[in-house]
Amino acid sequence: MIVDVHSHLFGCPGHIGDPFRAESARAHQGEVDLTVRYAEYAASAPEGTRTIVFGGKARRSGLWVEDTAVAEYVREHPRTLIGYLSIDPTQPGWSDELRYGHQELGLRGIKLMPMYAGFDPADPAYDELFGYAERHGLPVLVHTGTTFVSAAPLEWARPVHLDAVAIRHPELRMVLAHLGHPYEGECIAVIRKHRHVYADISALHYRPFQLWHSLRLVQEYGVWDKLLFGSDYPFTTVHDSIEGLRRIAAVPGIPGLDPLEADRVEDVIGRDSLALLGLS
Repeated sequence: MIVDVHSHLFGCPGHIGDPFRAESARAHQGEVDLTVRYAEYAASAPEGTRTIVFGGKARRSGLWVEDTAVAEYVREHPRTLIGYLSIDPTQPGWSDELRYGHQELGLRGIKLMPMYAGFDPADPAYDELFGYAERHGLPVLVHTGTTFVSAAPLEWARPVHLDAVAIRHPELRMVLAHLGHPYEGECIAVIRKHRHVYADISALHYRPFQLWHSLRLVQEYGVWDKLLFGSDYPFTTVHDSIEGLRRIAAVPGIPGLDPLEADRVEDVIGRDSLALLGLS
């Protein structure tokens, strides 16, 4: 069974406004239809794939998907989908949205976008959020790494800020998205330190040299077991992500350096991430 820990729900155009839409078009050399349709997702993934899905809230960047939309999407496909709520803690009422999404809608984790929303996740002002997640066993998926949105401060995309969060909340399960690219070394240092902090490898396969180099660092630090599979659908697909990982795993070593351990790459693809995140 494949577990995809990183999948979006967008119902364009209602969920995506400027600057996100305009800058996505600039980055992709033209307007991109990001509307998510379950049948298309399922056709692009192996049968039986279990998928964590979320919307996203970042007023600064023009992205806002109500948690009710995610809950409805999950209700339509309960055997395969697990829904996360989203929070933008720069906006009033976020703590009410947190409790409503968890206690009323039954969503089982939290998606945060510090860079897109423009906040420092290490600020103790947000300990209420992380403390709630820790007490209630809600895993938190945090966007780390770069973006095409120019209004989103790169400083808050750095994985090192989540080190302070993990120190204050040692039982909190966190996933740092995209291996923190281009701060992969920093991300690896954080996941190596903390027992319940992981990284996903979503949306990396289309930079093959960078991904090969990053996985070499994973191998050298001995943290293969802290990597989780994710796609970043609809920006890419499960099938393409798996194919891209296997292509990287097949690259021969270079003089003086061994190749990647292909069986460890397969372990990442087939990992039971739900068990690690307390979502089985």
